[in-house]
Amino acid sequence: MTTITSEIQAEDSAYYLHPFTDHKSLAGKGARIITKADGLYIWDSEGEKIFDAMSGLWCVNIGYGRQELVDAATKQMQELPYYNSFFQTTNVPAVKLAKRIVGLAGDNYSHVFFSSSGSESNDTNIRMVRHYWATLGQPERKVIISRNNAYHGSTMAGASLGGMGYMHAQGGLPIPDIAHIEQPYHYGLDHAKDKDAFGIEAAGWLEKKILEIGADKVAAFIGEPIQGAGGVIIPPKTYWPEIQRICDKYGILLICDEVICGFGRLGTWFGSQLLGAKPDLMTFAKGVTSGYLPLGGVVVGKRVADVLINQGGDFNHGYTYSGHPVACAVALANIDILEHEGLVDRVRQETGPYLAERYAELSHHPLVGGAETCGLMAGFMLMKDKQAHITFDETLEVGMICRNHCFANGLIMRAVGDRMIIAPPLMISKAQIDDMMKLIYHCLDATLDELETLGYMESKQLKVNAA
Repeated sequence: MTTITSEIQAEDSAYYLHPFTDHKSLAGKGARIITKADGLYIWDSEGEKIFDAMSGLWCVNIGYGRQELVDAATKQMQELPYYNSFFQTTNVPAVKLAKRIVGLAGDNYSHVFFSSSGSESNDTNIRMVRHYWATLGQPERKVIISRNNAYHGSTMAGASLGGMGYMHAQGGLPIPDIAHIEQPYHYGLDHAKDKDAFGIEAAGWLEKKILEIGADKVAAFIGEPIQGAGGVIIPPKTYWPEIQRICDKYGILLICDEVICGFGRLGTWFGSQLLGAKPDLMTFAKGVTSGYLPLGGVVVGKRVADVLINQGGDFNHGYTYSGHPVACAVALANIDILEHEGLVDRVRQETGPYLAERYAELSHHPLVGGAETCGLMAGFMLMKDKQAHITFDETLEVGMICRNHCFANGLIMRAVGDRMIIAPPLMISKAQIDDMMKLIYHCLDATLDELETLGYMESKQLKVNAA
C-alpha cells in the first residue's frame, strides 16, 4: 500500500461519512480511493485499472473523460456561474435544456421542473401531485402508491416512496399517506407461472390497493420502469400497459421514476417509451449530465402543467440550485453527444441486443439463475440449486462474496443481496462487452470455488470457462 493511500484512508475514516456505509467496518479495512477515470475504466490510488460495469452509479452514460462537458462547464462558469430561478428570474441554459427535454419526452409533455438529484425530484413529485389535486378541489387525494423493493431516493419523502424496509427502519418511515404493493419480480416470486400472466396479475395488485384505500383518496402511482437498486427487476411486457390501464380507469396520476432508465439506458430516451406507459410525471437525474455535475428534475405532462399554470397560483416549492446554469449547460452538451454519436439508437439496435445474447450464455453457469437484460441493464441471481430453485441463506451474503471477487479482479459489478447487476456506459462496444463477460465468468468461477471451499455448495460442479 502506498503512503498516499494510507494517508487518505486515515483522513477518510476521521472526517468523511459515506452514504449507506457501516463506518466501523470501513475503518477496519480502509476505503478504496479512486483517482482517475477514462472511457469505461477507473483507476485507484494503487494504480489498479478497473472496468466500471456500473457507470459510476448508473449515471456515466457517455463514459469518463469527455472534454466537451468540461468545456461546456468552463464556458458557462466564465459567463454566469450561478443565479437562482426565484423572483421571476431565469437563465438561458435552463430554458434551453427544458425545451430540449420536453422535445425528447414527446407530445404528452410541456414543462420541466429542475432539482439537483432524483431524491429531490421525487420530493417535488409528492408536492406537485398533492397541489394538483388540491387545486382541483380534491385535497383528500393524497395517497401515493409505490412498490416493495423500489428505490426513489434517500430523503425523508424519497425513502418513504421507496420500498426498502431497512431504510424505513431508520427515521420512522414511511411518512403518512404512502402505500406499497408487491414488486413484479417474476423469477423471485412465481417463476413457474406464465410470465405474461404474472405481469397482468402483478399489475392487478395496484387495482386491489386502490380499492382497499378508496379511489377518491389515491393521488398517484409511482414506479421505476425497471427497478434498479432493487436488483434490476425487469417486469413482464404485459405489466406496464396494464398499470397504465388501471391508472386511467381510476383517474390517478402515473409517475415513472426515470432516474436510471432515462437518457438512453434502455435504447429509448425514457424507459416508459419502451415499456408501454404514458406517465403524467417523469423523474430524471443521473444520465442527464452523465453524472459530471448534479442535476435532476421532473418532466411534467400537459394534464398536470395545465392545472398548475392556469389554476394553481403559487407553487410554494423549489431549490437554491433549481435550473443551475452550469449543470444545465453540461446537460445540453451531454445530450449533444448522445444524439451526435447515436448512442441511444446504438443501445437499441446493436449493443443492447448483443449484451442480451452474451448474457443469456451465463445460464449455463452453475451459480446463475434468471439472467436477463433490457438495453444496457442486466442482472442474475446467485443460486444454490437453480434446477430446484433453491436460493442461498441470505445470512451467508453470497452476493458480497461474488462482489469481492469482482473488485479483486478489476470489475465493478454490484451485489443487491444475492442478485448481481450491471449497467455499463452507453458508449461500450461489442468488443468491450466481450471483455466484460470474460471478467464476469472469471469472477463467477472464483466465487464458486470459494463457496465449495466454505461448504456452501456441493463440490465438483462444472465451471464454464470464458470463451
